[in-house]
Amino acid sequence: MIKVAFICVHNSCRSQIAEALGKHLSGDVFESYSAGTETKPQINQDAVRLMKQLYEIDMEKIQCPKLLSEIPPVDVVITMGCNVTCPYLPCKHREDWGLDDPAGKSDDEFIQIINQIANNILFLKDKLYAL
Repeated sequence: MIKVAFICVHNSCRSQIAEALGKHLSGDVFESYSAGTETKPQINQDAVRLMKQLYEIDMEKIQCPKLLSEIPPVDVVITMGCNVTCPYLPCKHREDWGLDDPAGKSDDEFIQIINQIANNILFLKDKLYAL
């Protein structure tokens, strides 16, 4: 099965949401992982709360912040749009989703980013399924 890594510097918000939604929406097409070059002690609590509310996914039960060295080799790397030099990971295909960091913003702005990630996941699923 194709392995996809969603990466961002801290692996605490967007990449965690993408990992959870990847497993939830596209687990039949690809395996989802997330990681970063640095980690925070926990997943962003607004992300945890809103993912429970919108998808009934408890990210704290199934995920934790991870370093790049803690995930297996992957086929596809998706960077979130860190606005800094995104971490490098060897892969066959790479793309950047250019997502704004919703940390510290309103629920509405957070939900917009979650919805964009969900749409991107479904588009990625279609693209990888076609391979």
